[in-house]
Amino acid sequence: MCRHVACLGPAEPLGRLLVDPPHSLYRQSWAPRRQRYGTVNADGFGVGWYAEGDPVPARYRRAGPVWADLSFADLARVVRSTAVLAAVRDATLAGADGEAAAAPFAAGPWLFSHNGAVVGWPRSAAALSRTLPPEDLLALEARNDSALVWALVLARLRGGETMPQALADTVLDVAAAAPGSRLNLLLTDGETVAATAWGDTLWYLTEPGLRTVVASEPYDDDPRWREVPDRTLLAASRTDVLLSPLKDIEETAAPGAPSPRKESRT
Repeated sequence: MCRHVACLGPAEPLGRLLVDPPHSLYRQSWAPRRQRYGTVNADGFGVGWYAEGDPVPARYRRAGPVWADLSFADLARVVRSTAVLAAVRDATLAGADGEAAAAPFAAGPWLFSHNGAVVGWPRSAAALSRTLPPEDLLALEARNDSALVWALVLARLRGGETMPQALADTVLDVAAAAPGSRLNLLLTDGETVAATAWGDTLWYLTEPGLRTVVASEPYDDDPRWREVPDRTLLAASRTDVLLSPLKDIEETAAPGAPSPRKESRT
């Protein structure tokens, strides 16, 4: 119930990714082309980016629609980065958390976004939060489903899991506890991107050795865009995209199990 995008590539202004394309994330805030749930993403927005020499990303978030923020155009025009994650939000439930409820969420080197909804929220929160220590629950940035999903992912990252595995394990656990949930997750550390397609659209675009973009939907009509099948885990760098069926995550290490499909752009 949002739209999000992540990009790894050469340093360029944020606006070149988020505003300039004909079907950019900016336009998707009021006119998404492939969004399955909801029609307008006006409940907040955010962008996170990495500055040269600093592994901790910066963020700019607001509670209202991106088109109503007059400062964003100036920021997007002059801020340059090699790694970006941004989102526009259609809230599952109305709340009072303001910009704290808008992606990207952040901790350490990571930026995170959730496109979807946890079924049964907030009743389902009790079952999902059992695995988290009290200090993690108290540190939740907002009282929405996306913030709790981020806490579950973050706990796994801090426990040593890789980004793709942390997303895969979280999606499978949340889907088991709250069947029917939509769990398109997007995560970056500024060098790689991990994402899941679970209940909504996900696409990727690679330009060999230059740029990799992962997005809820294409921001232009470039024929190189590829759709990610539902129930799939994506792991990407600037040169490669690896797709793995989420239902097979636990089986890929077993003898004879199918290998993940690698989309190489070198």
